[in-house]
Amino acid sequence: QSFGTIESVKAVSELYAPVSGEVVEVNAPLRDKPETVNTDPHGTWMIVLKVANPGDVEALLDSNQYLDLVK
Repeated sequence: QSFGTIESVKAVSELYAPVSGEVVEVNAPLRDKPETVNTDPHGTWMIVLKVANPGDVEALLDSNQYLDLVK
């Protein structure tokens, strides 16, 4: 299930979490200032997720693994 949308000049795309779980908190100020994600994409959070299966987190890539993947 998507937890929001992100809009670019050409398209609107759904946002999905990489693991399943329950949304326990939403960054409400983003509703009024969504451009914050553009100015600080690595420091801005959107949701806090209570992960359904903590083992799923181990399968995620860290930043170095991701950079190696997209080279």
